[in-house]
Amino acid sequence: MSSVRVRLILIFLAATLVPLGATWWITTSLLEQSVAYSSTDQLDRLSKALEQAGREVYQHARESLKHEVEVHGAVPRIYRGTELASWPAAARAFWESGDAERFALSDDGRNRLLYFVRRADGVAWYSRPLGLDMAALGDQYRQAREAVERASNRDLRRGLVSTFVLLAAAVWVVSFAVLAIMAHRISRPIRQLTAGLDRLASDDLSVRIETTRHDEIGRAIRAFNSMAAQLAENRGRLVYLTQLASWQLLARKMAHELKNSLTPIRLTMEEIIARDAGGEDRFIEQAARIVVDEVESLERRIRAFSQFAAEPQPRTSAVAVNAALEERIAFLKTGHPEVGYRTVLADSGPSALADPDFLNGILTNLLENAAEAASTGGTVLATTAAGNGRVVIEVHDSGPGLNEEARKSLFEPTISFKKRGMGLGLSIARKNALLMGGDITAIPGALGGAAFRVLLPQAINSQPSAIGESRTDAAVSPQKTPHPSGCNPIADR
Repeated sequence: MSSVRVRLILIFLAATLVPLGATWWITTSLLEQSVAYSSTDQLDRLSKALEQAGREVYQHARESLKHEVEVHGAVPRIYRGTELASWPAAARAFWESGDAERFALSDDGRNRLLYFVRRADGVAWYSRPLGLDMAALGDQYRQAREAVERASNRDLRRGLVSTFVLLAAAVWVVSFAVLAIMAHRISRPIRQLTAGLDRLASDDLSVRIETTRHDEIGRAIRAFNSMAAQLAENRGRLVYLTQLASWQLLARKMAHELKNSLTPIRLTMEEIIARDAGGEDRFIEQAARIVVDEVESLERRIRAFSQFAAEPQPRTSAVAVNAALEERIAFLKTGHPEVGYRTVLADSGPSALADPDFLNGILTNLLENAAEAASTGGTVLATTAAGNGRVVIEVHDSGPGLNEEARKSLFEPTISFKKRGMGLGLSIARKNALLMGGDITAIPGALGGAAFRVLLPQAINSQPSAIGESRTDAAVSPQKTPHPSGCNPIADR
């Protein structure tokens, strides 16, 4: 049962009804016992009445037998003194007792009353049937008296009350213990969640709570784990964007200052070349042209820094990722015929919520870097996938890969003096990915070289934009407007 509400209701019912039912059972059982014991008073009266009746019957039988002997002259059985050895035990016991007469009950099971009279020559023995089993009556009387005696030796009221109190207390204590255990099991994950929230509030974003529950508490714990993971991820992105803002401010200042310095230098050198045109001192002209070329190269870098410092707002729409990736590969393949390209595309044809020009710039950067790293005979692998509201694009190369030092500053803006490098490509690419709600990370390469993963939000129930419908923006999509030097400042690691 997955609902905590239903579980609490069942626990409450069990905690209420089970002890109540047990108490009811104990009460009824003790009531039956008390009713059984209360009959001992009646048994006492009946046994006493039975004793009185037995005495009266016995007395009446004695008087009748004696009257019959005295009045009617009943004929006795005579036991003479000369034959003492053959006497019955009852007659011999009477003779030895010295009594003048005695009444007794026969011990042969025939329920007869015996009447012994002493005579000079022996004992006269009279008998008559009683018509009542005195032996059985005596046994029943003894049993009744024993039961009454046992009951009288007990404090029935105190025993019943003590038994009821002990059993009822035991039932409620056990029920409370079970309820406490169940409450502990239900409250333990809540306490864990509270402790996790405290750690999260203390800036410990690595906290995670293990759970196998599938009820509301389990869903809350999984939501907490997801929130902690997103906070950790977002904090890393926020730190990067904060650093990036500082770098952009520095880039704008550097670009402005360098531009102010380089412009008069270039103009002066162009004036020298113009004045010395056709002159005999070819060295001065060549030197001036070298200076002009280098100044133009520096100006290109300044323009790249200006582009890096710019903050264009993304205009997102649904973009067909497979088509965008294939279009970028087709565009760049002619520039690297020595490199082999392979693609593994998602069958579902996922669409990403992205700015088409930003996405083209990111793909151009990663594919260009991969092709340069793979070099002649190398391979570039591009894949797409979708799941959990994300579209994933990966680019792998068979190049030498990245060392640990390069990974530490991979996305930091640097100044590159390579012929085709500005040192800003990955920084701009990640910045644009972050602006679109995604990210770019370095991952282990499937081909032995470097690999990068692009994460973008997945577009749900949206018509993907055609690749050719993306806007033209030279500052963001340089592949559509060639750079003056023929290089691509974004497609640079």
